Amino acid sequence: MSVTHQTSMVSCIFSPKETPDQVSLFPSMNRSPRFSLHSDGHIHTKFCHHARGEMEEYILSAIAAGLKEIIFLEHMEAGVHYFEKTWLTEDDFDLYFLEGKQLQEKYQQDIHVALGVEVGYSPTHKKELLERLKKRKWDRIGVSYHFMIHPRGEYHLNLVSRKKRSIRAIEDVGCKQVLENYFTTLTEAVEILPGTVLCHLDAALRFQPDVIINEDYLEQIRKLLQAVNFKCHSFFLNGPGFTIRDVPFNAFFILKEAIALNIPLLPGSDAHRPEDVGRHFDKLAEFTQGACS
Repeated sequence: MSVTHQTSMVSCIFSPKETPDQVSLFPSMNRSPRFSLHSDGHIHTKFCHHARGEMEEYILSAIAAGLKEIIFLEHMEAGVHYFEKTWLTEDDFDLYFLEGKQLQEKYQQDIHVALGVEVGYSPTHKKELLERLKKRKWDRIGVSYHFMIHPRGEYHLNLVSRKKRSIRAIEDVGCKQVLENYFTTLTEAVEILPGTVLCHLDAALRFQPDVIINEDYLEQIRKLLQAVNFKCHSFFLNGPGFTIRDVPFNAFFILKEAIALNIPLLPGSDAHRPEDVGRHFDKLAEFTQGACS
């Protein structure tokens, strides 16, 4: 794992008087959170049932990488009918907070540990999601859309799964139809949920062969980004794209659109293993430089 802290970051990210430790992506704007290559803002744990490693292992990995902050974002879903559970129950969240608070105290002199949630939006269960969110104090609320109801209403499609049965199910429905639904529903999610950051924009169908989210969807993407901007959300640059497709999520043309709207950008590894904390942060910096030019 390599986390490179570059003092020559692009001028559109760092103002001349600031250092890369923690600086505003757009210094003229009073918006938070702040862009920092010393903070990994998108981390998962074993509690989501598809990540591995103890919470403490993620923290130790972050400290070893020289990070000053780690933000856990664990999965919340409602009303999903799928063959496996990839999210937390309320009992899981109880354990998540119990362990997380103990680790916050243990490592308070070494690193800032925050406890957040990645909410998977459900148009049919938005009331339940809103009620559950109100019950806890979250350090960050991320907005996502992972599961789309099958047109026949039998079960949900997992839009970010690498499993063959999920890939085949999406192909049977039609990738174009699924993506159009994805952008429309994700825009609704941003408008309704009390989020602070958009976790994924173009990660849907990331494992579908030969499917690339390009400018054919630009009109829908612009509407989504306008909703993000209106709600004063931030926007994740997720490193896993470099592993999956050799480019980050979000794509270059989407990043340029976000920068044009002055939407603050946050780096995140979306780590599901301790060794992936801070993954590809050096590449995120280089990629952003090109988008700002």
